[in-house]
Amino acid sequence: MEATQEKTGLGNYFVANYPPFSFWKPAYLPEANAALNAPPKADTPLGLYLHIPFCRKRCKFCYFRVYTDKNARDVETYSEALIKEVELCSRLPIVGNRALHYVYFGGGTPSYLSAAQLRALLNRLQELLPWKNAAEVTFECEPGTLQRHKLETLRELGVTRLSLGIENFDPKILEFNGRAHLEEEIHRSYGWARELGFDQINIDLIAGMVGESWDNWRECVRKTIALAAESVTIYQMELPFNTVFSQQLRVIGQDEPFAQGIADWPTKRAWVDYAFNELAAAGYEVSSAYTMVKNRAKTKFVYRDSLWQGADMFGTGVASFGHVHGVHVQNVDAWEQYIGMLDKGELPLGRALPVDSPELLIREMILQLKTGRLEAGYFARKFSTDILERFAEPFHQLADDGHLTITPHGVELTRAGLLQVDRLLPAFFEPQHRGTRYT
Repeated sequence: MEATQEKTGLGNYFVANYPPFSFWKPAYLPEANAALNAPPKADTPLGLYLHIPFCRKRCKFCYFRVYTDKNARDVETYSEALIKEVELCSRLPIVGNRALHYVYFGGGTPSYLSAAQLRALLNRLQELLPWKNAAEVTFECEPGTLQRHKLETLRELGVTRLSLGIENFDPKILEFNGRAHLEEEIHRSYGWARELGFDQINIDLIAGMVGESWDNWRECVRKTIALAAESVTIYQMELPFNTVFSQQLRVIGQDEPFAQGIADWPTKRAWVDYAFNELAAAGYEVSSAYTMVKNRAKTKFVYRDSLWQGADMFGTGVASFGHVHGVHVQNVDAWEQYIGMLDKGELPLGRALPVDSPELLIREMILQLKTGRLEAGYFARKFSTDILERFAEPFHQLADDGHLTITPHGVELTRAGLLQVDRLLPAFFEPQHRGTRYT
């Protein structure tokens, strides 16, 4: 790996799916519609993702479809459209007799909505696709948008897993990176959530926000451990192309943005390594390359694990991603088009990609590798493939590089491999998917 590649430059580092998004096209929408109108495969769980695209401010590192200029009427318009979309989905043959296995409210900032808006939206959604018996209902929150009565509403409406986007505790770093919340709001909202007895609370941190330092990172880890959440997720800062920071970098015309204000990849890996070690000393266990949990047998992340094992999922909301019956699907990414198509009674599909069996195997394998281990028997049973033989060359190369160990039953990542797993995954991509833009 060349030294220049260790800088934090433009582009996506995090691998969220396979094949890469740049291969998804509108021309494949007929295949998506066929999948949606086919009966489900046996024993395939069904999930629901709902995108709530509103935010108080746009974080400068954010690349999601979000809006900071919408009013209460816009929220109502969007909520009505989302209800229409879920209603259309609920009638599709792909649902079959399946109940929802998991639900995930992401953003944006789902907690941007008022308690009254949330109650109206979630009650209507549950009439269409009930989640009373779902294994998990996750709701993303920005600490500064929470009040006790809003959290009471979420608890009452069936949310089981609360994910708090803390990212950092330092007010200067939060402000410079475009975050809207303050440290006192973190402690206040967390205290309310704890008192209300949510089944699981996850805390999100970002290693390498612009302005981060070793001293501050140690303090962030200390404060995180003191909160004692069931789950802590740590992402390494990246600079995708369509962010405020990446636009500033283009204008400045430098290889490295903001003078020395953003850490390189070895430093970010060292920060995550430090956090993992401190969390382990406090009783946490590794759940994935990003997540430590207090009790691995008890603290599950059903949304993640279901997706990484090939579950179906309706991705609803503007620009949302889904997967059904072996076909990747994404909704249109413009507000007007999304609302307009649903007003006409049409699913707001924007692009798709049918995925063949070898690609589905690679998809599940690289995503499950993020847990730090692969069970060869799982892939032999599901895909009739010996992954240790099929991918012998990349596995042995990564083993020689010190990133994993090969066992008789699969592979296990070393800590060095775990900390940089996303940049190892392209070794398993098919040739046509290598060296291309990811998004």
